[in-house]
Amino acid sequence: MSVVLSTASLPAADRGERWHHAVSRTFIPLDVRLLEDEPSPGSIVSHRLGSLQVSRVQAGPQVVTRSRRLIARDGKQFLILTLQGRGSALKEQDGRQARIGPGDFSLSDSSRQFRKKVQDAFSFTSFHFPREDLRVRDADLRALTATAFSGREGSAALVGTYFARLAREAGHLDALVGGQFAATALDLLALLINERSGRFTPQGPETAAATLVRVKDHILRHLADPGLAPPGIAAAHFMSVRYLHKLFQAEGVTVGEWIRTQRLERCRRDLLHSPALGHGVAAVARRWGFTSPSHFSRAFRAAYGMTPREWQIHGLSGDGTGGGTGGGLGDGTDAWAGVGATGTAERERPGGPARCP
Repeated sequence: MSVVLSTASLPAADRGERWHHAVSRTFIPLDVRLLEDEPSPGSIVSHRLGSLQVSRVQAGPQVVTRSRRLIARDGKQFLILTLQGRGSALKEQDGRQARIGPGDFSLSDSSRQFRKKVQDAFSFTSFHFPREDLRVRDADLRALTATAFSGREGSAALVGTYFARLAREAGHLDALVGGQFAATALDLLALLINERSGRFTPQGPETAAATLVRVKDHILRHLADPGLAPPGIAAAHFMSVRYLHKLFQAEGVTVGEWIRTQRLERCRRDLLHSPALGHGVAAVARRWGFTSPSHFSRAFRAAYGMTPREWQIHGLSGDGTGGGTGGGLGDGTDAWAGVGATGTAERERPGGPARCP
């Protein structure tokens, strides 16, 4: 749900106080000084994506200051990434001054003093989030506040494009998906800061673990797609196929094996319900991305020690006689709940076939 704050309906004489309140309410406590005798209307439209607040701001010339007094009163630490749309801003923090032009973006840290001056009518999109959500070193962050990141070339352009597109889609994303996209945005920003600081560590354990969680979630949401494969998965997360494989290697499994395990587990579950729904084995297999019935049958037997049809019969009858690693089936579900579906099928390896079974 969007939150809209606007001074358009107010007389010019009343806009200054209302705008000051709107800015501090949306971001952090700030001092705002408008530079027009009759202030232009201003508006802020905000959306929430997880811990990330996305705000589109339009207003007239002004100076915004974060003072020691406000820092002491507030006590919270937030970061603000500002993507400049129309007009230019002069930003100061940590002994630096930078002009941020249209298409560029910059960072501000609420725990230290900063100042921003805009001399003409402007628009920008801001991304406001807790400092703790950005996994970078304090020294590296401090070195890059009040710095103009160009939106026209290099890694900064890639990051800026992602943030810009995220802002355009913010109002259409549900809470879960929006939160995941926001987390990805902060990972990309962390990569950019690490790169600029000369300590680029895309495979650090904390970043890798968080990335793997998002990759697995993406895979689970696309299991039914027969074309689900490492190149597409890697592209969806702005990483190389090699790095994708490396994430899964840390868990002792390949990308293809993990996908196959998840698909087989869902097929195993659905096979117990398929007769009542009028679905055969092949239909269940297709539902979860298997295009070849014979391949599905082989993979299922390798994982569970019996064919899909045998599992269906034994599970429905409550018969505890099963092959392989089975043992007693009980009610037809419990005995297989913890069995991994890697089996003896051929392992996918980096550089091998890209298509996942």
